[in-house]
Amino acid sequence: MVTKILKAPDGSPSDVERIKKESDYLRGTLKEVMLDRISAGIPDDDNRLMKHHGSYLQDDRDLRNERQKQKLEPAYQFMLRVRMPGGVSTPEQWLVMDDLSQKYGNGTLKLTTRETFQMHGILKWNMKKTIKTIHSALLDTIAACGDVNRNVMCASNPYQSEIHSEVYEWSKKLSDDLLPRTRAYHEIWLDEERVAGTPEEVEPMYGPLYLPRKFKIGIAVPPSNDIDVFSQDLGFIAIVEDGKLIGFNVAIGGGMGMTHGDTATYPQLAKVIGFCRPEQLYDIAEKTITIQRDYGNRSVRKNARFKYTVDRLGLETVKEELENRLGWSLEEAKPYHFDHNGDRYGWVEGIKDKWHFTLFVEGGRVTDYDDYKLMTGLREIAKVHTGEFRLTANQNLIIANVSSDKKDEISALIEQYGLTDGKHHSALRRSSMACVALPTCGLAMAEAERYLPTLLDKVEEIIDENGLRDQEITIRMTGCPNGCARHALGEIGFIGKAPGKYNMYLGAAFDGSRLSKMYRENIGEEDILSELRVLLSRYAKERDEGEHFGDFVIRAGIIKATTDGTNFHD
Repeated sequence: MVTKILKAPDGSPSDVERIKKESDYLRGTLKEVMLDRISAGIPDDDNRLMKHHGSYLQDDRDLRNERQKQKLEPAYQFMLRVRMPGGVSTPEQWLVMDDLSQKYGNGTLKLTTRETFQMHGILKWNMKKTIKTIHSALLDTIAACGDVNRNVMCASNPYQSEIHSEVYEWSKKLSDDLLPRTRAYHEIWLDEERVAGTPEEVEPMYGPLYLPRKFKIGIAVPPSNDIDVFSQDLGFIAIVEDGKLIGFNVAIGGGMGMTHGDTATYPQLAKVIGFCRPEQLYDIAEKTITIQRDYGNRSVRKNARFKYTVDRLGLETVKEELENRLGWSLEEAKPYHFDHNGDRYGWVEGIKDKWHFTLFVEGGRVTDYDDYKLMTGLREIAKVHTGEFRLTANQNLIIANVSSDKKDEISALIEQYGLTDGKHHSALRRSSMACVALPTCGLAMAEAERYLPTLLDKVEEIIDENGLRDQEITIRMTGCPNGCARHALGEIGFIGKAPGKYNMYLGAAFDGSRLSKMYRENIGEEDILSELRVLLSRYAKERDEGEHFGDFVIRAGIIKATTDGTNFHD
């Protein structure tokens, strides 16, 4: 057998590679520039490094033009993201994040699509205090962004409730074991004294250049695919037999981001390559990361995700390389089945006399509205709750492991503050997701979180006209093509193209196993509603029994099926 010689793409390293190389293992001049009170911003090189510490420098784009007229620098602020594997938070940690958002943030918390907290509006001189306080609550922001393994996801509330704690522990172990080893974070934010070490000791897995791009891992528990396992660089699908977790199917090469107008970029689905035992998880994750470290594209960042490495080298070649590095072979994949990728709202009975209540949190934004005191209600619940909170991959919140003797008390608080499971909303709205987009995301080309609820108000009129109020249809909107709300896995998807304009996508699978395809380009609200009026009317009249919208538009010949990212643009 001829062994294929693997190599990374040719080309000069991107500027980000230079920044990482010169950074002294992610330190740069961050310690010094964060003390500079002259500007609320930081240099671009340091901002690139800030990602590895869980933060991005942003500015309020709503104020940008006015501040330019006044010859003021942009309204700089930091977004800070927490590393919280599996999305599990204690009530005490919830209260700390709530308090920090009021003291140093914009008074809100964002529940992200990777099951963690995101806080916006933090000024530079408050960053160190914020990170220190998060650390004191036994959380951190290490590697929540950057060219490393990001927050590890796991199923929020599987049907086999007894499996959750086991899967969660594996997600936590993976997250901890795959952290960067540099002490830069602890020195800059926690005042740790530097101790000298050799380069081999500093980053034995990542090396001095870390990864070519971000890397994402998630663990799904069938029949729920709530974490969209096929969107992950590395996905694990739990296999349960006779009520016991026996191992995981392994899927590689997923990812949602793309670039408008560049057909060399595309969203991709991870492919299942085999099965492993639980104790083999870390070995597989580490060796997969080192393959991406060695062969990923370090010249062109938009082609640097692991999905492109897999597609360029070939799935079987990457699997063979993985098994060579492991020193053993994966077992044959086990059968599994996904039904959906949504959340189960309201009260669900778990095991050991414990209950879970899933709240619908539109857009994942926790705040107090004039007529809906969501943040205050959750604060009061956190003060008495003895279980945990689970942030879901659909931007919702589970008040989890509620004991029977606390259920009445928490139910009363839910009622007092009008907290909702969303069941009075249409199933379409409950199945919606949106990224932050404007005004804080520098990449956003159009609104998402602030606009989708308004659009849904109008789409719900069409839904009601066609008797589809209780029909679950996943709908997702992002302000740019980077895919933070996993738009390509929405049965109806919108990607921002320009202010008020979106590319419209159709045809993803309800269970997250098929991508969507572009249906209309660069359209505004009037055209969106016109198209949906026709499509949803046809769906109501012509669908087969039990047929999901994404399947219908393909069967009806409205759009072609996208079974692989390489035919996303066809």
